[in-house]
Amino acid sequence: MPSCNPQHDAYIGKAADFAKPILIHLRELVHQSCPEIEETIKWSMPFFECKGAVCNMASFKQHCAFGFWKGSLLTDPHNLLSVKDNNAMGQLGRITAVTDMPSAEILIAYIREAVALNEKGVKVVKGKPAEKAELLIPDYFVDFLKDHPKAETQFNQYAYSHKKEYLEWITGAKTEATRLKRMQSAVALLSEGKSKNWKYQK
Repeated sequence: MPSCNPQHDAYIGKAADFAKPILIHLRELVHQSCPEIEETIKWSMPFFECKGAVCNMASFKQHCAFGFWKGSLLTDPHNLLSVKDNNAMGQLGRITAVTDMPSAEILIAYIREAVALNEKGVKVVKGKPAEKAELLIPDYFVDFLKDHPKAETQFNQYAYSHKKEYLEWITGAKTEATRLKRMQSAVALLSEGKSKNWKYQK
């Protein structure tokens, strides 16, 4: 098999017994589809590349997965790529045996189309990121911060996400007493230069 990567061998060797023939079969089909394919490891998973990522496979405790890097751009004449199992990675669902997969002829055609997209330089067009909603800072918190200049300065310097964390926490209080207590805690943390969830962001 051309361009074999020892890391792929190791990955397959460590896979569960049911998974080994699935991974071996997929690997053979990919190379059969395109002799120029190179094997790499990304995110601890076997990837296949030819002028960019083409596809990848993965093994889990009870199933395997296989997916195309540009699956959304493939013509998909056999309607294989619609995700039917939201708990499965990839586009072919949960693969527990070689018989769960489409025929070799069909998969090879899909792989070759994926390679062709890379050869043509076709890229996935990403949608524009959603605009951030304007943060509404309640007057009572604005006034409270004015009495604590250090905390006010820190709050104003924080990124959108950090401000949002504080505001959602404070405005989510169900009573005046709880709201006051949260504002006091917020000021104490801000005065120390800490975000609301600083404990989890180390």
